[in-house]
Amino acid sequence: MEGKTVAARIHDLHGDLTGAGRKAARGLLGNYPLLGLAPVAEFASGAQVSAATVVRFVAQLGFKSYPEFQRALREELEQRSKSPLERPALLPVSDEEGFLSAYLNQAAQRASETIQLIPNWEFEAVCQKLADRKGHCYLAGGRFTDFLAGYFEAHLRIIRPAVSRFDGRIATRADQMIDVRPGDLAVLFDVRRYDDNLLETAAELARKRAHIVLITDEWVSPVSRHAKHVLPCRTESGRTWDANGAMLALVEALIARTTELAWPTASKRMGTLEGWAT
Repeated sequence: MEGKTVAARIHDLHGDLTGAGRKAARGLLGNYPLLGLAPVAEFASGAQVSAATVVRFVAQLGFKSYPEFQRALREELEQRSKSPLERPALLPVSDEEGFLSAYLNQAAQRASETIQLIPNWEFEAVCQKLADRKGHCYLAGGRFTDFLAGYFEAHLRIIRPAVSRFDGRIATRADQMIDVRPGDLAVLFDVRRYDDNLLETAAELARKRAHIVLITDEWVSPVSRHAKHVLPCRTESGRTWDANGAMLALVEALIARTTELAWPTASKRMGTLEGWAT
């Protein structure tokens, strides 16, 4: 679990937690990370569990003590709230390597590190849900991630029916929400600094019992409190701007695997579209 946020650790362990542990997890994710920054007794009261359950829960997450757990949350909070102005604009690059080579090597490293953040079973579960033709599939992103939602949507429309992207305008998005039914799938993209409107959208989707998949950064968006599946990607570049290359690679992996799983029906759709194109 080294290098993972507390929220990511919770999602990794969710199937192994006891009933009381899951209750503690739900309490923390429902008020993340603030509840975890409170004293043990307050955490226990807020999650409606015992103080002993909180201590066991923290230990199962891999922390040696409650203060160590709180230090991790404070560091997360600091990283999550950093604006581009608070990150370094310049980093030394050797003349031999050159900027482009150094940057692309770092991009490859971020993609490699993303593999460690996403359990294979969770990736496969998301692909299975995407390949399932039952229900509607909705997508939405934030200021810097809506292009990923659009790219994903364009491919999914070819693979399966009933795919649409939520409108960026809140009023129109509310109109679209009327049609969401229990069991529908929603894929949401959110990276720091997180989008409050997306969090509201996720809360409404959860109330409608939609199946929410969150694709996010390593600090994990607050949308995670409503998500069935969380796929975090490494975005930290050590520079002014975070990098979404690993997220794009993940989207392309989801497209490729979903196409394989849905091939008997996806191939027919693709064949029909090819016929129209000619």
